[in-house]
Amino acid sequence: MSEEVQIRALREEDDLSAITALLHAAYAPLAERGFRYLASHQDDSITLQRLKAGWAYVGTLSGQIVATITLRASEADSPCEWYREPSVFIFGQFAVHPAFQRRGIGERLIQRMEHEAVVRGATELALDTSEGATHLWDWYSSLGYRFIQHVSWRDTNYRSVVLSKSLTR
Repeated sequence: MSEEVQIRALREEDDLSAITALLHAAYAPLAERGFRYLASHQDDSITLQRLKAGWAYVGTLSGQIVATITLRASEADSPCEWYREPSVFIFGQFAVHPAFQRRGIGERLIQRMEHEAVVRGATELALDTSEGATHLWDWYSSLGYRFIQHVSWRDTNYRSVVLSKSLTR
């Protein structure tokens, strides 16, 4: 039986460069398709800034970080109208190392973010991704996320779709 991924909060002693390398590896196929996601080329200082912008989590196997995700509260000054809604939390800087994809790790991370968002008072959990990355849009839709709006970010070369899921039953 294979070991199960452990999901935990980021620790100060976690290897920042390893997380940046994980992001680069996970986003490389999207970069090869021409999508300039920030996570595909950011340096350690940007990784750290983004990790500190919210509640960062990692997925580990045998002590190795194989996944990461960061949950953030609503952002009053966001260029994205939906992200300014007080009851909307956002997740981002989300990645599973390619060698560990298609094992349910990503879905478990998102489920954990949904739980953490509810605990912190959110009624919606949102994300954004390139509208051209239709396989991602389809996957998020299969998890219950719906289209909210389009947004363009200054650090990317594509228009994004904002997707959100109601956390109330």
